[in-house]
Amino acid sequence: MDKLLEIRDQIDNADRELVKYFERRMELCKDVAEYKLQTGKPVFDRKRELEKIEKLRNIASDEFYAHCVEELFEQIMSMSRKMQYALLREEGVNNDIGFEMVEEIPKEDVEVIYQGMPGAYSQQATHKYFGKDVSCHYVKTFRDAMIELSNGKGDYAVLPFENSTAGIVTEVFDLMVEYDCYILDTFDIPIDHAVLGIKGATLEDINKVYSHKQALAQSEVYLDGKGWDRVSYLNTATSAKLVADTNDKSVAAIASEKAAEIYGLDILDRHVNSAYGNATKFIVVSRKKIARKDAKTICISFEMPHESGSLYTMLSHLIYNDINMTMIQSRPIKDRNWQYRFYIEFEGTAHQSGVVNALSGINAEAHNMKILGNY
Repeated sequence: MDKLLEIRDQIDNADRELVKYFERRMELCKDVAEYKLQTGKPVFDRKRELEKIEKLRNIASDEFYAHCVEELFEQIMSMSRKMQYALLREEGVNNDIGFEMVEEIPKEDVEVIYQGMPGAYSQQATHKYFGKDVSCHYVKTFRDAMIELSNGKGDYAVLPFENSTAGIVTEVFDLMVEYDCYILDTFDIPIDHAVLGIKGATLEDINKVYSHKQALAQSEVYLDGKGWDRVSYLNTATSAKLVADTNDKSVAAIASEKAAEIYGLDILDRHVNSAYGNATKFIVVSRKKIARKDAKTICISFEMPHESGSLYTMLSHLIYNDINMTMIQSRPIKDRNWQYRFYIEFEGTAHQSGVVNALSGINAEAHNMKILGNY
């Protein structure tokens, strides 16, 4: 026991020395930040870091310690960069992420675009957010909505973003990166699917059902018990119109009861989506880079080097600045096998110093970072 206590005392002494020299190193990094401020040099210099780490590895007595030294100094250099980003922000560098802060999102005298057609959940979402008297028009696809918005044919687009059971609407995520538009707000719409057929049809007549792939996924438990052929279609309302136009008792649509009213269909069964309280999160998108002053969430996308620890390095900027991440998703990058784009949502506003610090770090160290919105 005495021997163990003696060893622990020696470890304590070594730790005190480590802390002393660590603080000394960080003080020197402040001098580096001052130099970079004066010269305009970037904080992140990966080539220099790798050269430095290789030299330190060579000092180690064996391969095990070399690996430990590499991991230790990756962390030390990461902390040094974070401190430098904070110091530069205090001096007025990278302290504005470019959003105009407003009290409220303008809703008067606007034109709104939604994907689908009358009776679609997107139309219901548009009316919920902007009111039933808002001037709006529909388009066939999510991409069409973004094209029209980008071309000035509307002030806003209302698009589904995520479902509480079926997950994200991946195409919308990708389009937000492709087009120069921003999320201004989010809100939920309860989803309550029904089986719709032509007048006089019964459930026993049905052998094929049409709907959007998300609605089919949300109703999977119900459909598994029916054995009907499932056909993915553009959206729920279009599916309802298709069934109405076919005048065929053997086909049905999964859509809202409002769609049944609009297209003259019978409601053959109600509440067929499996999760009680199922909802879809919709986003309000604009060409303008604005955010409400009471915004609480930021969403970003970025790509990064395909190497060990790169995701941890990006997320460490949130940890260091005490930021709570609420969502992370990855999507494959087109034409780049096994390369991924990440989407992260976290709590914060555009004027918080910790948020600005984190975004500065991720922007410097990731590829193609984009702020998708502050809402």
